[in-house]
Amino acid sequence: MTLPIPSLRTLLFRLHWALGLTAGLVLALMGLTGALMSYEEAVTAFANRDRLEVAPGGRTALAPAALAARIDAQAGGRVANVLTLSDDPRASVHVRFARDPETRARPPAAYADPYDGALLGPVRLEGAFTTVRDLHRWLLLPGGSKGWGRTVTGACTLALLAFLATGLYLRWPRIHRWRIWLKPALSRPGRPRWWSLHAVVGTWLLPVYLVIALSGLTWSYPWFKDGATRLLAGAPDAAKPAGRRAAGKPADPAVSGPAVDRAWADFRARTGAEAGTAVLTLPGADTKAIRIRWLPKGVDAPSARNEDRYDPATGALLASERAADAPLGRRLLDNVLEVHRGRFFGDLVALLFCLAALAMPGFAATGLTLYVLRRRAGARRRAVEAGAPAGAVRTASP
Repeated sequence: MTLPIPSLRTLLFRLHWALGLTAGLVLALMGLTGALMSYEEAVTAFANRDRLEVAPGGRTALAPAALAARIDAQAGGRVANVLTLSDDPRASVHVRFARDPETRARPPAAYADPYDGALLGPVRLEGAFTTVRDLHRWLLLPGGSKGWGRTVTGACTLALLAFLATGLYLRWPRIHRWRIWLKPALSRPGRPRWWSLHAVVGTWLLPVYLVIALSGLTWSYPWFKDGATRLLAGAPDAAKPAGRRAAGKPADPAVSGPAVDRAWADFRARTGAEAGTAVLTLPGADTKAIRIRWLPKGVDAPSARNEDRYDPATGALLASERAADAPLGRRLLDNVLEVHRGRFFGDLVALLFCLAALAMPGFAATGLTLYVLRRRAGARRRAVEAGAPAGAVRTASP
């Protein structure tokens, strides 16, 4: 006796619920943690609001080298590595310290007074968000980015693409009306109501999940990242990114002192009143260049970030890159994290991405509900066909 061959629809349906009972649970966790990280900067700023401002009092801000030296003297062996400076005279300095050369662990960040270098305290909630980030990326499993956690989350991201493809195929209607596609039938009882909610909301959020999945895969699989780079910006080693120009401009001989101060003076002279927030990476043993990544005044969109690089020995300008000069593909690659979070596309889209991440546990819950209800319906149907008593039908397990 030959067994009947399942149809394509049946095979895809079984794949959909099998992934839902496995990868769906991990994706629910990744959705919750991703939503928490969507507004990490805003939450952190609120928790540290008493350390974000200082009183200028007519004082003059220290040059970067002197500021870093003052901070290092108070940091107990830690070495300032990155300073986030602002054109606002009342803003404190956000300080990141260099990684431990042996453990490669990065010490907690802190805030400092730009006028005297006094440390104002560590960044509150930084450790909590670090844990949330590690849970999101590799489930807190041993090995971190090189362990099994990254393999699991990468596979679950591929499963999300499978969810989108199989779900779209399974709900493809014979009659195309906007109500069928976009309006959930919440008035229908039982399983049809849960199916309609599951399918329609999934249709609404399909483009969002597609962007989340494709951008997330760039961290999971190097081959995918290389392919995305070739697609959006050409061969990875073919050419310099658009807008990046080898400047070769010598440092101003009138500015004396360490190279980082000469670079900072040149940056301030060239940008004038245009620059707002600037992230200055200080020279170190492993630093190939002094980097200054900056946003124009009044702009907080990461996609508008510009970058200048200086020689760590002389402070001479090596290259300058403006976001406005880069093609869209290069900007997407340079801001893949912001694409993943939706912030690349604006505040409203970022909110939509956050809500979509929060909805992932809902898909797991409604999918599990549909699975249980289907099992119970199948058990009742088999019991009726077998002539079982009513009591047996009611107590049939899913």
